[in-house]
Amino acid sequence: MATRNDAQDRADDIRVFRRELARLRQEGALVLAAAEEQRVARHHDQLLAGFAQSFDIDRSAQAKRLSVGMRVASLLGALALAASVYFLFHQFWGLLPDAAQAAVLIGTALGTLVLTLWVRNRDASGYFTNLCAMVAFASFVIDLALLGRTFNVAPADHALLAWAALAFLLAYRCDSRLLLAAGMVCLAGYVAARAGAWRGIYWLDLGQRPEDFLPAAVLLFLVPAVVDHRRFPGFASAYRVGALLALFLPVLVLAFRGQASYLDVDAGLIEALYQIAGFALCAAVAWLGVRREWPAVANTGITFFVVFLYTKFFDWWWAWMPKYLFFLVLGLVAVLVLLVLRRLRRTVPAAGEAEGAR
Repeated sequence: MATRNDAQDRADDIRVFRRELARLRQEGALVLAAAEEQRVARHHDQLLAGFAQSFDIDRSAQAKRLSVGMRVASLLGALALAASVYFLFHQFWGLLPDAAQAAVLIGTALGTLVLTLWVRNRDASGYFTNLCAMVAFASFVIDLALLGRTFNVAPADHALLAWAALAFLLAYRCDSRLLLAAGMVCLAGYVAARAGAWRGIYWLDLGQRPEDFLPAAVLLFLVPAVVDHRRFPGFASAYRVGALLALFLPVLVLAFRGQASYLDVDAGLIEALYQIAGFALCAAVAWLGVRREWPAVANTGITFFVVFLYTKFFDWWWAWMPKYLFFLVLGLVAVLVLLVLRRLRRTVPAAGEAEGAR
């Protein structure tokens, strides 16, 4: 079954094909008979018309640029509407009895969820669906927090699990990578809170021990390996990048704050170990991304390798080296990284060569 992403990819291929065909005609490399060219053009026009009617795709480069603005507008609109709901509750909250407060909160959560599903069935573009979905998620987060405050319930980390469940549900139902990211953040927070609680740390202090996020990194990285995401383009890549962020950020923190580690050894030794581990993991991730043709994974590994390298330079040289010389060294290192990446890029086969090898 074709999805909106499949239709958009086909439309982009048609646009590229037409542009290249025009170039080949001008260069005299390929000249189709008029009847054949018209038949191909009619077939493509029918496909584009069908895609536009079924999926509201971007049929031109200009339309694609406008879609970026629509995505930004939907995000800003969702944030504004969520803030409106929050301040509306606080404006009139003290005037309502407890039963009415609970009814309003439950009704708001269910109402925004039903509205999202209703809009999804009528919105081919997906922009209004994503806006409603983000408002539904924000409303649920606000409602759950206010319900706990209304009935004097102590904050618990299980709320993170509930938020993650709804975020994932809406992400898959509405094809929203932004809500997928929200779900991953909530899930990582819950896993870290549980890991800290098992060691006697209050769950709201989950950031004190960065190593508590490492199990979440492993869990998120395994999701696309276990669950087939071919019907959800971009989701597998988002899971991998989210997992790498949950891995590299704690390692980066521990590389400079060894006292935050669970390891009962000298803080300086812990920092040295995590610095070495950071460089090794970044190099391994970059290699894996190139090997498996995961561009987002390779770029994340390279980015954090540069971050680790620059932070070490700052740690070693900033205090005593002249500033002009320090930034000169950083610039030369950037040039060296570019040369290495260019050499690596030349070893990657072209698309046609790769297909022929397979």
